Amino acid sequence: MRAFTIKRFRVLAPLAWLYGAVTSLRNRLFDWGWLPSERFPLPVICVGNLSVGGTGKTPHTEYVVAALRDRFNIGILSRGYKRHTSGFVAATPQSTPNDIGDEPYQIYHKFGRKITVCVCEDRVAGIKRMLADDPSLSMIVLDDAFQHRRVKPDIAIVLTEYNRPYFNDKMLPYGRLRESAKNITRADIVIVTKCPNNIRPIDIRTFGKNLNLIPDQGLFYSRLAYEQTRPVFGGTPIRLDQLTTNDAVLVIAGIANPKPFVRYVKSFDAHVKVNIFDDHHNYTRHDLELITERYNSLQGARKIIVTTEKDAVRLLNNPYFPKALKGALMYVPVHVDIMHTEPGETLRGETLRDEILRLMKLKGLLSPSRYT
Repeated sequence: MRAFTIKRFRVLAPLAWLYGAVTSLRNRLFDWGWLPSERFPLPVICVGNLSVGGTGKTPHTEYVVAALRDRFNIGILSRGYKRHTSGFVAATPQSTPNDIGDEPYQIYHKFGRKITVCVCEDRVAGIKRMLADDPSLSMIVLDDAFQHRRVKPDIAIVLTEYNRPYFNDKMLPYGRLRESAKNITRADIVIVTKCPNNIRPIDIRTFGKNLNLIPDQGLFYSRLAYEQTRPVFGGTPIRLDQLTTNDAVLVIAGIANPKPFVRYVKSFDAHVKVNIFDDHHNYTRHDLELITERYNSLQGARKIIVTTEKDAVRLLNNPYFPKALKGALMYVPVHVDIMHTEPGETLRGETLRDEILRLMKLKGLLSPSRYT
């Protein structure tokens, strides 16, 4: 094992250094103004991260939208990762995950027509098209665009996972960082995600020091709260807390970091088998045959399949999903809780919504003159 680690370091470390040098040069060119970065005549909030996947970006984007939609007409713009289309696409009730990507599809169906959801690889072109199509938009939320520096966000929110923080990570491909950890200085707000429920004040202080933030950067801690299971195809929900040691669960997960989800399902009494797939996995006929085989092999008085909210949108629209398993397929919705030290108080002493609005006021983003 040690020999493998040394070999891996020797092969990947030089590539990571080269990748870091290239991204550093690119960032400097934007900082110096040699590469163009465009600002828009309405507030633009970016929700992103320094690393690849697994920080809980989608539920935090949903949290920001839910917190601000009573005050702003919000449009969300995403790249639409792994969609089967290209260019600008606006979500409609007829859209599928193949049209716009699984995460934008999930967000659109969670909020319905209360917000606008669009996808475009070119964020500048995408924002311009959104404003042309709907001039009443008063805020744009960029989903995963911290490295897309052609757009200059008014507020940048960066997420880092509690168990895999950026200060303990390395550059790609040796580690998971998309750019150097020192570029956290571009963030207005940092959220430490997926924190344990029993996080202690001493852990918070230690973690906060290691983040190496400057005084005017906002810092919040959050956890993912799992809700009761819901049926993907309709019907009667079967709750995990209703199952006993005589029952069995097959877990299906195609997300960047499935460990917390699997740990949550295993915290109940039923026997659990796990099938892990790649992030944003498109389930094939062969995959579903394998899932059927594993489900049929389960031994239990009651048997169900449990998947993530993101996987549910892909399976719901999958033409190969077996009819015989539809009644057994449940998903676990998830939402973000900004954690509290005392009832009614966040760890920072104010809500994330309050901090966003405070920054907007400080930057003049709430002034009517901004829109003229």
